[in-house]
Amino acid sequence: MQQIVIHDKKFIPYLSEKEIQGRIVELAAAINQDYSGKNPLFIAILNGSFMFAADLFKAITIEAEICFIKLASYKGTSSSGQVITAIGLDADLINRDVIIIEDIVDTGKTLNEFLPKLQHQQPASLKIVALLHKPEAAKFPIRIDYTGFTIPNRFVVGYGLDYDGLGRNLKEIYQLG
Repeated sequence: MQQIVIHDKKFIPYLSEKEIQGRIVELAAAINQDYSGKNPLFIAILNGSFMFAADLFKAITIEAEICFIKLASYKGTSSSGQVITAIGLDADLINRDVIIIEDIVDTGKTLNEFLPKLQHQQPASLKIVALLHKPEAAKFPIRIDYTGFTIPNRFVVGYGLDYDGLGRNLKEIYQLG
């Protein structure tokens, strides 16, 4: 891994593909154990979580379903402060075990606005799996049940995360240099 440039910014290597994939296997093993004998519904939050959701779901060995919803609050390298729902949730959540798949939780604003909408649908349980967590950036208290990596409050790109539309296709994660 070497430094890359996206738009006008330089990014340095942060997490390798091997580190990411290894941690995903560990997260899936924990979920498989915790939900043995159940049929959880995974809700992947687009766009950023699509790569993580795909790799995580491939490692899930229990009976499970997945659906997708689009929520967004980023513009450039910072949160816009507004959560936009672009694609709605069409699954029935009543008495379902629900696991939200997030690429990154930083301020927590997106989930803070989304979780009450889910709880209103009366799921049996509601948990969160996030590949990345930035506790230093937290403005809302969001409990993450399965955390891939706790990272410093630096802007990251790659493995589904973008900088103004670019960088999602990288197999690794880079941080702003």
